[in-house]
Amino acid sequence: MSTTASPALDVDGLLANPTTQIVVCCGAGGVGKTTTSAALAVRAADAGRTVVVLTIDPARRLAQALGLTTLDNVPRVVKGVGADSGGRLWAMQLDMKRTFDEIVEAHSTPQRARQIYANPFYQSLSSSFAGTQEYMAMEKLGQLRARGEWDLIVVDTPPSRSALDFLDAPQRMARFLDGRMIRLLAAPAKAGGRAYLKVVGAGFALFARVLTRILGTQVLADVSAFVGALDSMFGGFRERAEATYEMLRRPGTAFIVVTAPESDALREASFFLDRLAADQMPLAGVIVNRVHGSAVPELSGQRAETAAEALEEIGGQELTASVLRIHADLMFLGRREQRLTARLRKAHPGVAMREIPALPGEVHDLAALRTVGAAMAGDPD
Repeated sequence: MSTTASPALDVDGLLANPTTQIVVCCGAGGVGKTTTSAALAVRAADAGRTVVVLTIDPARRLAQALGLTTLDNVPRVVKGVGADSGGRLWAMQLDMKRTFDEIVEAHSTPQRARQIYANPFYQSLSSSFAGTQEYMAMEKLGQLRARGEWDLIVVDTPPSRSALDFLDAPQRMARFLDGRMIRLLAAPAKAGGRAYLKVVGAGFALFARVLTRILGTQVLADVSAFVGALDSMFGGFRERAEATYEMLRRPGTAFIVVTAPESDALREASFFLDRLAADQMPLAGVIVNRVHGSAVPELSGQRAETAAEALEEIGGQELTASVLRIHADLMFLGRREQRLTARLRKAHPGVAMREIPALPGEVHDLAALRTVGAAMAGDPD
């Protein structure tokens, strides 16, 4: 067991607090962010909150666990949640291209929107450009908050290579769309022909010829036309990015860093905790998923292994010996996990944490999500 004390994360207190309006689950990939987000949302709705959970996980596990046949860019009501408390739950999965289309539709004329939709560069940007998913997650969060239909929004952040991409995406996308290079590329669409040459001069004309050789005439034309059509939206991208970022810093938001008792995941969690502190983001605490233990913790791994060896020497007790060895392996694994987790506690003293036991099977329905939620709240039942 860890000797480094840290407060227990009060999940029920966080979810029941009416001032908590946004909960953001973040962390490395594969640590259970989707399950954690869904379990938090279900528990909050069962407690009487009106909740929407937004997942960006492309594996679509959330739909299965919530009993829905599909999830898309539209919030869907989850049945069987909150009936006794008056709470309700909606769930949705980010469609980043559809979200980008909605932005274009909302901030341009129908004719200009059609031009942008048809542009090959826009089609690539809106579906596969690096960072687009993270940026659109932030856009969708801002849209949900503006609608005012839910008193709690739970966000499952993208399975990015770096968990920090979710925080960095708005500024990165705004810089890209408002950058000097992009504005230079927009010059042909704004001027054209001889007027264009007068505007940019010989130096940029040479630069444009180099770009043409690298990208090709059609690609450069597509980029130029796209940026020219988007020009009136530049300020909107920047303003929304700044507004959403500031919304995340306000007291109504709570970040939960989700991790697992593994070296890489804990290292990423520590990095994210440092970043949240540096950016003055409101941290609720850390959830450590899939922690291994035993129903008989008083029997040490060493004693169980010694007993198994003795039984094997006697013979005829193979089944009992196998059970003892399984117990020994679990105890050794649990000790290793506790040592790793203790490093995180030591590096971030005072940060509230909650360890969630590993479940025997997959989380695939509401009952399992409620079990996870109870464990997060420290409820033995």
